[in-house]
Amino acid sequence: MKQILVFMTMVLLAPMALAQEYKVKPGDTLQVEVLEDPSLNRQVLVLPDGNVSFPMAGTIKASGKSVPEVKSALSSAMADNFVTPPTVFVGLSSLGAPKSSGQSGGTVEVYVMGEVGNPGKYKIKRGTTILQFVAEMGGFTKFAATKRIQIWSTDSTGQQVSYKFNYAALSKGSVIGSNRVIRSGDTIIVPQRRLFE
Repeated sequence: MKQILVFMTMVLLAPMALAQEYKVKPGDTLQVEVLEDPSLNRQVLVLPDGNVSFPMAGTIKASGKSVPEVKSALSSAMADNFVTPPTVFVGLSSLGAPKSSGQSGGTVEVYVMGEVGNPGKYKIKRGTTILQFVAEMGGFTKFAATKRIQIWSTDSTGQQVSYKFNYAALSKGSVIGSNRVIRSGDTIIVPQRRLFE
């Protein structure tokens, strides 16, 4: 009986130990929950630059930190918005793919986060345009600011650059030139709509 208890304890504690040792990487998806304000609960994608964006916290460096370190950083960043520091829970929702599998065959990897139907990492056919990809990712939530979509991409020099994408104008038939082809590693961020937007 004692051996069974020891075994069960090891099984239950192993994931916690792994989470404390694991270092977050770009492409990972984190599940963040705030006890004091459940409306903030969401999955966040670790961007290629290693950062995550979270309401009331802004941009936080996550890459290279353990899950408890990310939790502590988010709690500290949000503390000014609460009477007492908020109780934040962070867990690994999914792991990013290794860098070596970035462009296999005729597909490219793209990341999407924010106010979309299904945030996360996608493998899509090479040559897919932004407008085609919007259909694949499940569209937008009712809170999406479709006029202020950001697309983060890596240019030929290895620098991160951002492009603005106005889906609202594009879907009405204007600004056709902005419907570019998605490149491998692109990150699409759909922000939340402002109060009177």
